Amino acid sequence: MTNDIPWRMMDANLNRVAEGLRVIEDIWRFQRENGEICAVARSLRHRIRTAFSPYFQELLAARDSNNDLGLMISRTQVVVEKKFTSDLVWANLKRAEEGLRVLEESAHLLAERELAKETESLRFAVYDLETRIGQAIIALEVNPMKEYSNLRPRSKVSNLPPGIYALTSEIHSLGRSNIEVAGEILAAGIPILQYREKGKKIREMYEECQILRALTQQHGALFIINDHLDLALTVGADGVHIGQDDLPLSKVRELVGPDLMIGISTHSPAQAWAAVSGGADYIGVGPLFETDTKIDVCHPVGLDYLDYIVKNLDIPFVAIGGIKEHNLEEVLKTGARTVALVTEIVGNPDIAGKIKRLQRIMETQS
Repeated sequence: MTNDIPWRMMDANLNRVAEGLRVIEDIWRFQRENGEICAVARSLRHRIRTAFSPYFQELLAARDSNNDLGLMISRTQVVVEKKFTSDLVWANLKRAEEGLRVLEESAHLLAERELAKETESLRFAVYDLETRIGQAIIALEVNPMKEYSNLRPRSKVSNLPPGIYALTSEIHSLGRSNIEVAGEILAAGIPILQYREKGKKIREMYEECQILRALTQQHGALFIINDHLDLALTVGADGVHIGQDDLPLSKVRELVGPDLMIGISTHSPAQAWAAVSGGADYIGVGPLFETDTKIDVCHPVGLDYLDYIVKNLDIPFVAIGGIKEHNLEEVLKTGARTVALVTEIVGNPDIAGKIKRLQRIMETQS
């Protein structure tokens, strides 16, 4: 049984957790001067060391730093550049959370149920610390993440109206054009339309967006363009929506100016807090469920992430990803007020009828 215990792995992760928490502790002690966060990080660091202290001899005996494969691998890999102190904070929080998961699973191999429970408790305490750090960033009038101090403020159009946030997808529109589908959507009273097309030439998209801009203005709806800053600026859209792999938020704001609304897709609390800190006007929260609308979509984040956003962030958001008539009520009960639907609307032969049913569900939950 002793040979089955991964002592070296446990030793490495114990150090990883303690070191990650120490980085956070010192940043909030010496640079941010926030005693509360500093004290929490220190307390967690001592708790994890104390929890595994009965195994100090076994862990130390298993250590073999000079022959660690990880050291050789890291020497050959490109180092991820961290430009801001905040990058260190988020990276070390993740480091601590991941290390605690390894230690929790390892504790089961020791048949130490109480140790596994304590490690699980510590992991959730680090999640809570992540939330506190994010709240500290937002709560202060002067942003303690000084690296973001040069960013422009949020745009003048920073309120995301409640209701359905519709997106175009001509490939799913049953042979109908984006213009035809958008006309039906807007006539049904949808307050937001996002133009999202991945396979068309820029000239064709420009011509469509000119018409859609006129239609949205006619119906008093916001017009958002996905990815293409040039299109958004050229046709006078209300905003642009970007993803995690697009240009950095700060660069987008620099290019589009203070008056264009910027939304950004997020899939984790760290991404959400970074979006808030960076001055996004709203965030996308998802994908909540499985979806085949996008080819490169990440795995579903589930309603737990939506619940986290509702309880911890004060920024407009749109819930998105695999939302249908049958699960809309569940999404609304979790706290969403603006909800994006794509194929459920554009892929329906009776767009007006479908929207009416969706709006009825939203009204009962408002």
